[in-house]
Amino acid sequence: MSSTQIVALVVALLVVAAIVAVALVLARRRKNTEQLRGTFGKEYDRTVDGSDKRSDAERELAARKERHDQLEIRPLPEASRRRYLTAWDGLQTRFVDAPVLALSEADALLSQVLQERGFPTDDVRTQADMLSVEHAHVLERFRAGHDIETRNTTGHADTEQVRQGMLHFRSVFEELVSESTDSTSTGGPTEQDSVDGDRPAGDRPASDRLTPNGSTGAYPQDSSPTQQDRPTSR
Repeated sequence: MSSTQIVALVVALLVVAAIVAVALVLARRRKNTEQLRGTFGKEYDRTVDGSDKRSDAERELAARKERHDQLEIRPLPEASRRRYLTAWDGLQTRFVDAPVLALSEADALLSQVLQERGFPTDDVRTQADMLSVEHAHVLERFRAGHDIETRNTTGHADTEQVRQGMLHFRSVFEELVSESTDSTSTGGPTEQDSVDGDRPAGDRPASDRLTPNGSTGAYPQDSSPTQQDRPTSR
């Protein structure tokens, strides 16, 4: 074999090796993208849209998941779960006469639940980042509720907005309290079950049927995501 043929063979091998390496890198990136989409759902698209580069957005999401994995997230003890449910029923009842105060109390109660479950409570953005890993389907409601609460504390939210804020917080609250240590070990309700599902209709507070003017009536059609809309963890 001549030196020219040897050089040509080496070049060809290098080209093939480069093609294989590029293919492996692209395959790895596709797999990483699919995993992040499966974990974060719509939050993936939101983060990518808000970033200059997809790679930067994916690094941010991967960093969130890494921080989340370092937390000791745990279900609520059954006694705590029932205590929080009772507290929520009470503040919904108070909503009739004091909607502004009730929304602030709902925000505080939600923070207590997050803290007991092991989520950070430093600030709303950090809470949202950590919720996005396993609870992305209620993340927009979490953010919307806090946006309304911010306006609520400065007196810039009307009664209808405050009521919507309660609906947003209730969706997040139900998500977080629907799993307890007892339900995890005995095959009881999971995080995909509705909290109201295990309570008789007659035991549910009249405040579940609040109208904008504070009277009892029907809550608006709730547009919370169904289980089919939830991102899948991989």
